[in-house]
Amino acid sequence: MSVGIAAMLVAVFVGVFIGAVAGTARGSIDMALMWLCDLFLSLPQLPVLLLIVYLFQGALRKLVGLELGTFVLIVAVIGGFRWMSIARLVRAQFFSLREKEFVEAARALGASTLRQVVRHILPNALGPVIVAGTIEVANAIILESTLSFLGLGFPPDIPSWGRILYDAKDYLDVAPHWALFAGGAIFVAVMAINYIGDGLRDALDPRRVI
Repeated sequence: MSVGIAAMLVAVFVGVFIGAVAGTARGSIDMALMWLCDLFLSLPQLPVLLLIVYLFQGALRKLVGLELGTFVLIVAVIGGFRWMSIARLVRAQFFSLREKEFVEAARALGASTLRQVVRHILPNALGPVIVAGTIEVANAIILESTLSFLGLGFPPDIPSWGRILYDAKDYLDVAPHWALFAGGAIFVAVMAINYIGDGLRDALDPRRVI
C-alpha cells in the first residue's frame, strides 16, 4: 500500500507540474510537452517497466541498500509511467479555468502569471486531480504486485502481496489459500480505493445538488 501511495504522489507531482506548464504556456511549449506525453503513452508499459527494473535494480540496491533501493526504484518507475493522464487532465482544467471571470478579474488587476496560477487556477483544478490520484494508487498496487509476482519486485524477506503470490504458485496443490488470500487482499484494496475515488468525485463535483 505504501508503494502505491508513494508512486501516486510521484505521478501527481509530475503530472500537475507538466500539465500546469503546458496549460499556462501554450504554443510550442504546450505542443512539446504533449508530444512527450504521447510518447510515454505509446510505450508498452509493462515490458518497459520490467526492462528498467532488471537493468537498474542491482546498482540501486548497492547504492542505498536492498530494501530502500527496491522501494525507490519501484516507486520511481511506476510513478514515472503514470503521470500522463494527470498531466492531460490538469492541462484541460487550466485551459478552462484561465477563461473564467475570477481569473480575468485577477489579470485585469495586474496579477502576474505565477500569481494567477498559484492563487486562482491551480487550487480550483485540484479536485479532479485528487480523484485521479486515488485511481493511480489502485493502478500502482496492481503494477507493484505484477512486478513482485514476476520476481522483479521486493526480495523474499520483504512482505508484499505480489511476492506472496510468487511464492504461492509453487504450492497451489497443497496450500491454495496462500494465493487466494493474497489475491483477495489485492482485489479488496483496489476495489476499496476505487470506491473512495468515486466518493471523492461525487463530493467534489461542483454540479452536485445539495
